[in-house]
Amino acid sequence: MTTRRIKTAIIGAGKVSHLHAAALQNGSNTELTAICSRSREKAEGFAARYNIRAFDNIEHMIREAGIESVLVCTTHPAHADAVSRAAKAGVHCLVEKPLASSLQDCDSMIRVCKENHVILGVVSQRRFYPPVQRIRKAIDEGKIGKPALGTITMLGWRDKNYYDSDEWRGSWALEGGGVLVNQAPHQLDIFQWLMGPIEELYGIWANLNHPYIEVEDTALAIVKFRNGGIGNIVVSNSQKPGIYGKVHIHGDSGASVGVQTDGGAMFIAGMSSIAEPPVNDLWTVPGEENMLKDWVKQDSDFFYSVNPMEYFMKLQNEDFADAIINNRKPMISGEEGRVTVELFTALYRSKRDHKPIAFPLEPEYDRNDFDGRSEQPSN
Repeated sequence: MTTRRIKTAIIGAGKVSHLHAAALQNGSNTELTAICSRSREKAEGFAARYNIRAFDNIEHMIREAGIESVLVCTTHPAHADAVSRAAKAGVHCLVEKPLASSLQDCDSMIRVCKENHVILGVVSQRRFYPPVQRIRKAIDEGKIGKPALGTITMLGWRDKNYYDSDEWRGSWALEGGGVLVNQAPHQLDIFQWLMGPIEELYGIWANLNHPYIEVEDTALAIVKFRNGGIGNIVVSNSQKPGIYGKVHIHGDSGASVGVQTDGGAMFIAGMSSIAEPPVNDLWTVPGEENMLKDWVKQDSDFFYSVNPMEYFMKLQNEDFADAIINNRKPMISGEEGRVTVELFTALYRSKRDHKPIAFPLEPEYDRNDFDGRSEQPSN
């Protein structure tokens, strides 16, 4: 039986687009067909490398190349425009993380996709890691009881060369934020996916050792969940050369599970490779305490047997294509992507307002201070 292949285009020809291009070309149900970039020169160079068609206009590309799905890899503040144009042309939209840098953009993207009956999804390929899936299964099967305490500890590093590598990096207007918006969304997504809906957050952020950028390099938060659980978030780009990224979940039964999603120097798309395999680094489920060593070996062996940067993006892209084929929700929907944006928006607002922020959050249409990220006064 021949598997239907979804004709897919990439919007944006930056570093991460190359990872997706390879993943799409090797997917079982995806067909990389075209690239669209504001720079015709970049689009043509990209197209020549992958033997696809080049465009500098989204609508023209969709019409001419028969596109069914787009993968949006532009800068964060530009996601909403690309999604709006593609959705109005009847095309499904998978968006690189985060969904957007503002709730206003998230809501407009969700709305336009619903109005045009197309699927909206968000890239968060670390959900597909075997150790993350193992935790999700353990929670679903009640092996730790109710998730009662969750923690994120992500201690990474970004140097001046990284911020100089693209003009948009380190800017409120062009990047939308720092570690919260660009580096931590994977861990924030896993955290809320495992712990459940958030009720309240109190947070603070700072720039500890990157005076040449506008955005934060470090952020902390205390989180209260609707199920009565509590959590703690510590994320930073200020520790050379990068230590690790971990998400740990402790249940009310006393059992704990955890994953180190990133170890050592943090992965940077187009600039470095993944330093260490993702593994379960904590597991005290009764009767399974001695399985951790075998799982670490199993997951490490698999990691080194594939191209991990491409493999897990391929799984995400295949899941989205399958959602189109079978008219179902993708693993990470637009609504779930909004939760991550809601989380970091609450942290920015909490620092600004010096108080806990209650969920759910709505866009602030009566202010122009970017949820407290900029110093602009209120209207």
